[in-house]
Amino acid sequence: MIDLYTAATPNGHKVSIALEELQLPYSLHALSFERKEQKTPEFLKINPNGRIPAIVDRDNDDFAVFESGAILIYLAELTGQLMPQDPKGRSRVLQWLMFQMGGVGPMQGQANVFFRYFPQKLQGPIDRYQHETRRLYEVLDRRLGEAEYLAGDYSIADIATYPWVHIHDWSGVSIDGLENLQRWAGALESRPAVQRGMLVPRREVLEDSVVKTAQSMLVQ
Repeated sequence: MIDLYTAATPNGHKVSIALEELQLPYSLHALSFERKEQKTPEFLKINPNGRIPAIVDRDNDDFAVFESGAILIYLAELTGQLMPQDPKGRSRVLQWLMFQMGGVGPMQGQANVFFRYFPQKLQGPIDRYQHETRRLYEVLDRRLGEAEYLAGDYSIADIATYPWVHIHDWSGVSIDGLENLQRWAGALESRPAVQRGMLVPRREVLEDSVVKTAQSMLVQ
């Protein structure tokens, strides 16, 4: 059994989608940012960085894993699914996973902060992070013109990237003209496991949770 500590954010949805795709049993612990549950001493023992998501593998000596990319790799290696085991195939998946972790997530996250939440409208940072996110989307689009999925076959790289692309409108970033990216996003959106994972934890609107996350980050 996996204990999943999460909230309704793109990084949280990566792990819930993976658990649904892998059909792994898990127990949900939805953390409240308003109550700063991610900063409690109990949770900091699981993730010393005080962020979601995190998991605890109860079947493996209560082994804790934090950072969404690390969790995806752990689950893929645990099950032998969603990532090839040959060196080249594994490397392709990890390259595109790192592209999301080091590029799409941080740049789009900053676009969210300056476009939606920052007290002042600073057009320079807004333009910079929206333009960089769009550029990264264009890299994804070119890759998806060569292959059905980012690493060739469906993998944790796709799972990591989809929740961010899914909220492109919220970030003020258009995907107009990116037909390959649109095709890929539609294919993932139609997967039942993705649909289930995007509803974990259930929430009234995704934006409310994203707002609370950003507000929490701004006051730290």
